[in-house]
Amino acid sequence: MSTYEEKLSLLSEMIAFARIDGEIHEREYQFLAIVASQLSIDKNVFESLFEHEAEKVAIKSEHQRILQFYRLALLMHADGVLHENEQIAIREMGINMGLSPFAMKSVLQEMEKSPTGLIDPDIMLALFRAQHN
Repeated sequence: MSTYEEKLSLLSEMIAFARIDGEIHEREYQFLAIVASQLSIDKNVFESLFEHEAEKVAIKSEHQRILQFYRLALLMHADGVLHENEQIAIREMGINMGLSPFAMKSVLQEMEKSPTGLIDPDIMLALFRAQHN
């Protein structure tokens, strides 16, 4: 992640995604706050993104797009309820990011199988690389 604007854009996108089911649950909010902290986004700026979306910035790096997809997938599972709207939206967002629908489906299936909802980053990257061949 290279620029502050990209970080704000990613976080803003995640906030919009968290709202898809109609509300932001406490666990989703906590997850978003952790991501904001990891991205070195000030708490006041983070809070302001709930009122005013940041300007959308396209992610150039495929690795960063995959990482953002995984963040969104983790956020989708944060409240413990998988809504159909979330599943539709994450697929659309991934396609808009230029990611393979087959790889995304594989990652989501692996996450559902995992008791923690997490998957090894190497496995995730391998699932995306497999679609390149």
